[in-house]
Amino acid sequence: MAETPTPDELLALRNQIDAVDRELLALLNRRAGLAQAVGELKKKEGSVVFRPEREAQVIDGLKAVNPGPLKSESVAPIWREIMSACRALETPTRVAYLGPAGTFSELAALGFFGSSIQRVPCASIDEVFRTTTAGAADFGVVPVENSTEGVVARSLDLFLTTPLFIIGETSLFVRHNLLRKENSLEGIEAVCAHPQALAQCHLWLSNHLPNVERRPVASNAEGARLASEDPRLAGIASERAASEYGLHVVAPAIQDDPHNRTRFAIVTHPDRHPQPKASGHDCTSLVVSVLNRPGAVHDMLVPLKQYGVSMTRFESRPARSGQWEYYFYIDVQGHPDQPHVAQALKELRDVCAFFKLLGTYPIDVH
Repeated sequence: MAETPTPDELLALRNQIDAVDRELLALLNRRAGLAQAVGELKKKEGSVVFRPEREAQVIDGLKAVNPGPLKSESVAPIWREIMSACRALETPTRVAYLGPAGTFSELAALGFFGSSIQRVPCASIDEVFRTTTAGAADFGVVPVENSTEGVVARSLDLFLTTPLFIIGETSLFVRHNLLRKENSLEGIEAVCAHPQALAQCHLWLSNHLPNVERRPVASNAEGARLASEDPRLAGIASERAASEYGLHVVAPAIQDDPHNRTRFAIVTHPDRHPQPKASGHDCTSLVVSVLNRPGAVHDMLVPLKQYGVSMTRFESRPARSGQWEYYFYIDVQGHPDQPHVAQALKELRDVCAFFKLLGTYPIDVH
């Protein structure tokens, strides 16, 4: 049986931790000073503060040399916060996302950029695109794909009609909770949530609240806000939203898929931010269309096979022309700076009636 540590032993260990914390603080301030010096040089040469490929390389490098016992998956969130705080010393980063406070989009923004940002909550995905296009935000965070419900169609459609392009991605484990003022399922007349969340919790709602109205709203946090004002309503949202609006978690983890994840794209305007350089593990997203003729889709995919470029996503969306034409959204592994990727994209462009590069960016690192 292990001996119980004495108060003196605990005190000695805590004193050592306090000493290490002071060393860490001194080193972090030293890093912050170097970041400020880098910021001054960037101002003189007119380059941007945020470089997603550089941050991905920093995190990858640290994970590669991490001796433990700190887990490698803990490295990314710790260093994102450190880099976020240092970046904020150079210039504030304004990030637009689907609000209000407590949405999964906000969590994705904080996970990608760190908490030292200026938050710009928006009422809809359309507003995120408009705000970022107009320059009221430096970056936007928009959901593009869910592991249960598939693509977020509105985000894909807006990529066609706006100049924004993707410079990063992040994915988030989505845990849906039923939230309410009363800690009970009794007396609920309507469940308010984003349509995607309602769909992702379809089976649970059908089994536990079969006769209750499912009311779509602009965001899950908006559903939580409404539930905080009316005891007859419940919301589906995160634990953060429950805390934000003073609600009980009546039923935790009600999503149908226990591994439910949502992928978010980080978007910006090409006039304000360059395309990220190759990081070594990149994704290139594009949208194309082909003439409606036999074999057209096959011909479109031939250059990718010929040059050994792996396709990781292929989605179709109606072109809304009334003639059953489609746009195809494609993700491929690699960066246009790589010769085989560049040649494949060139030949793909030649066989397409429409071709738009949506962005090239580091694959999400954890």
